[in-house]
Amino acid sequence: MNATSAEQAPGRIILLTTSHRVAPGLLSWPAWQTLHGADQVLCADDAHPQLPYLREAGIPVEEASPTADELVDLCAGGRTVVVVATGEGVPALTDGLARLAGSGRLRMPDLELLPASYDLPGARLLDLVQVMDRIRAECPWSSQQTHEGLAKYAIEEAYELVEAIEDGDADELREELGDVLLQVVFHARIAEEDTDSPYSIDDVAGGIVAKLIHRHPHVFGDETATTPEEVKEHWLRTKAAEKRRKSVTDGVPLGQPGLALAAKLASRVRTAGLEVPLPKAEGIGYELLALASRAEAAGVDPEAALRAAARAYRDAIREVEG
Repeated sequence: MNATSAEQAPGRIILLTTSHRVAPGLLSWPAWQTLHGADQVLCADDAHPQLPYLREAGIPVEEASPTADELVDLCAGGRTVVVVATGEGVPALTDGLARLAGSGRLRMPDLELLPASYDLPGARLLDLVQVMDRIRAECPWSSQQTHEGLAKYAIEEAYELVEAIEDGDADELREELGDVLLQVVFHARIAEEDTDSPYSIDDVAGGIVAKLIHRHPHVFGDETATTPEEVKEHWLRTKAAEKRRKSVTDGVPLGQPGLALAAKLASRVRTAGLEVPLPKAEGIGYELLALASRAEAAGVDPEAALRAAARAYRDAIREVEG
């Protein structure tokens, strides 16, 4: 390439984006190669978390925020200029480059977007934890809440989640899942402040991870299971070994709705292979108990069945009301 053609070469602009949810310095190999091979590296944010790590790696970074025209000029002669941005990029700069390209008045450098670090699945949970931390510290209402005070909201959100499932509304379901997740994160955040036995959301997540692995030996261990029934047998067997319960009724929450409670007790009896006759006493409660037991034996959730019937009854009432 002669001197004239070198001067006219448009060069390259590389917008290098990083995720704030990934530890600074953990960049992809292509990103490190690009940074080391660039003629110039720019960053408009002097507080960008990557800057100390880039400089420690021997990459000179200039704190500058050139306009689109200035950036094109920097690329003259075939130079490669890297702009270190956030995960959202540099909208003002990219818009300016788009306007220049659309004007047709000059030869544009090649423009490349290079993600240097990516969010892993579940990365937005980190945002939720950070937001919850700030709300707990700064919100007058949230900062005063306790496990006991929030208990009713957990019940309400669980019911709203079930309703969204029954309605078949995907958007509503996603929102209600978020509300239930908030309850988990909120309680975990409160638990961090416990003076006797504090724990964090990481402890909560670590506990359920360990439990899932232990109760799925057919996935993470040497056992095999080819049917849902075999999976349930594995689950019940490992759970029984963990809990070491004296009675099949141990661990059944008595505060749950009555039909669900009756069905759960019937399920425990049936699974354990016990012969426990239903009480012979008369009354609506015992009749409902018998119905719940029959439903459980038939594989029907009596609580869901009653809700479905009640919803149908509600619709009939509305039709009569006109």
